[in-house]
Amino acid sequence: MSGFLFVVPPLTGHVNPAVGVAARLAAHGHRVAWACADPALVRRLAGADAVVFDCAGPVPGAPGTVRPPGLRGAEALRFLWEWYLLPLADAMAPGVAAAVAAFRPDAVVADQQAFAGALVAERLGLPWATSATTSAEFGGAYDGLPKVAAWLRERLTELRTRVGDPSGTADPRSSPHLLLVFSTPELIGPQAPLAPHIHYVGPSLAGRPAGPDFPWERLDHGRAKVLVTLGTANADAGGRFLTEALAALRDRADRIQAVIADPAGSLSAAPDDEDVLLLPSVPQLPLLERMDAVVCHAGHNTVCEALWHGVPLVVAPIRDDQPVVAGQVVDSGAGVRVRFGRVTAARLGDALDTVLHDPAHRAAAARISAAFRAAGGAPAAAAHLERLAGESR
Repeated sequence: MSGFLFVVPPLTGHVNPAVGVAARLAAHGHRVAWACADPALVRRLAGADAVVFDCAGPVPGAPGTVRPPGLRGAEALRFLWEWYLLPLADAMAPGVAAAVAAFRPDAVVADQQAFAGALVAERLGLPWATSATTSAEFGGAYDGLPKVAAWLRERLTELRTRVGDPSGTADPRSSPHLLLVFSTPELIGPQAPLAPHIHYVGPSLAGRPAGPDFPWERLDHGRAKVLVTLGTANADAGGRFLTEALAALRDRADRIQAVIADPAGSLSAAPDDEDVLLLPSVPQLPLLERMDAVVCHAGHNTVCEALWHGVPLVVAPIRDDQPVVAGQVVDSGAGVRVRFGRVTAARLGDALDTVLHDPAHRAAAARISAAFRAAGGAPAAAAHLERLAGESR
């Protein structure tokens, strides 16, 4: 029996992929614990009985962490690092070290944006794996941006002197021991790096909570069905886009039934509207089994969950890794990209018509779905972690 400490940022999209892996390890008799700045989030996603060590750190939405909705590109990246990821690492490091002392893991599983997990493990001489919950880092995200890449490396070097081993050399975003990528080269593209310690395991979808209730009886089997979602972190920026999406879908109500996730309540529809099912949240995984297309922000989890089900996409990236992931979707042939800030109902409608009626997009989505399912998901990731812990003994 081995012990595994999962170190995660308080972000749903980064906790969710680890949930199924942790559950698989626990089912094999291993000890599993978590370190996070938001224990309630982990317990909501991983189960009320999850062992969670509380770490200090900024939680999204707290004062000082709210990013201006209009921030894009390099400025958005700078805000993410300077106002969130680096302060999170500094704040989490003492809690991660305390968790290691109390739990005594055989290996640390550090999310690629939970830098404290990697740096503390390196300092203490523990083997650690990277949980790569977005493929953007491995798809040439900073190709052609050498100044940005150098700036990021400098910030990580400074962070290492504060919380890690100053003589260490490993990039905390990419473990030299084991790198688990929750995607496959079929989506990432030919630039996906290959090495003995890199394992593409595809999406980890097991072990998720059931999700909110949904009026399944209202789904119309006679029309194509389209899900529109901007994820859990973009409610502040999505009002205009959702309004245009609603207009495009109402224009096609004779042949499309829409399901729109609207957590901010920016839209309105009658409770008995059979053309548009408007809800604050949806049970995304089971719903995707019945969808014909997805319109989304190109968040990595949503993209991979849709493609797992062979569903083509219309992607409208907003910020962070989303433009890179959107590029992967388009380059793979599994979807069409539109501009988030300037899209019109007409343009979005044309994009929807394309992914619904051009068989090439559905064929590409099916090809990626097959690759995802063959990659092994949570069971494969757990097996790699078991080997890592076993080799350290």
